[in-house]
Amino acid sequence: MRIRKHIELKSDQQIIEMRRAALVVADIHEALLAAAAPGISTKELDDVALGVLKAHGAVSNFYGYEGYPAQTCISVNSTVVHGIPGGEVLRAGDIVSFDCGALLGGWHADACVSTVVAGGDPRVTARRQRLSEITREAMWAGIAAMACGEYVEDIGAAVQDYVDSVPRNERPSIVREFIGHGLGTKMHMEPEVYNFRVRRKVKLRPGMVLCIEPILAAGSPANTTLEDDWTVKTLDGSDGCHWEHEIALHSRGIWVLSARDGGASELARFGVTPVPLGE
Repeated sequence: MRIRKHIELKSDQQIIEMRRAALVVADIHEALLAAAAPGISTKELDDVALGVLKAHGAVSNFYGYEGYPAQTCISVNSTVVHGIPGGEVLRAGDIVSFDCGALLGGWHADACVSTVVAGGDPRVTARRQRLSEITREAMWAGIAAMACGEYVEDIGAAVQDYVDSVPRNERPSIVREFIGHGLGTKMHMEPEVYNFRVRRKVKLRPGMVLCIEPILAAGSPANTTLEDDWTVKTLDGSDGCHWEHEIALHSRGIWVLSARDGGASELARFGVTPVPLGE
């Protein structure tokens, strides 16, 4: 007998409440992008995030999660995910991913944005900006698939199709160990949201709130976790990149909760119009 895992479905009002938490993460991202410059440490950036959380009366849902010691995950260059903020200092041309969360009113939010620090070798900067662009576009392809598809797995197929469409000489690889997820009253919930094709089929249903988060590596996807049990680095030293949005599916369409415009500007080219609730 097949055991069905529980998927938490939200009402329209609950989605509106989740939107408030997601916009806290959007504010954190804006503050971090403004502060990211050569010479600033990742610990100082983590403190910037904490200041935004406090201003909203929210807390980080990362801090203390399975013992995690910081407010955010800040991953630089060959760190693909779960970089712990500390003494590392940003340099011109670094590629940085800011994975941030918030807990507000009992609802979890989670999203990630990447950037390339201004300056540095123009060739390296251009290569890293292209990696970020590809990762970001793969995410939006997945979000569009959530709007138009029938199954959760349509999201991963769309992400993989987009990555596979990139010219071979600049095509990154999908880091398959880390995937998206549902969230709501907990940060990580069913269903699992893969970034590649899988055979299982989970029906997309109104009330789902999903995190779609491709993580790509410029070289080999092979990676290792450091002794801190969190920081994940590519084995070949190639750059990693991570983008993530939090998206709600409701009876009238989708709404990208962690995007200020609900995803309207990015989804237009896919022929998708997000439908806000209560705005």
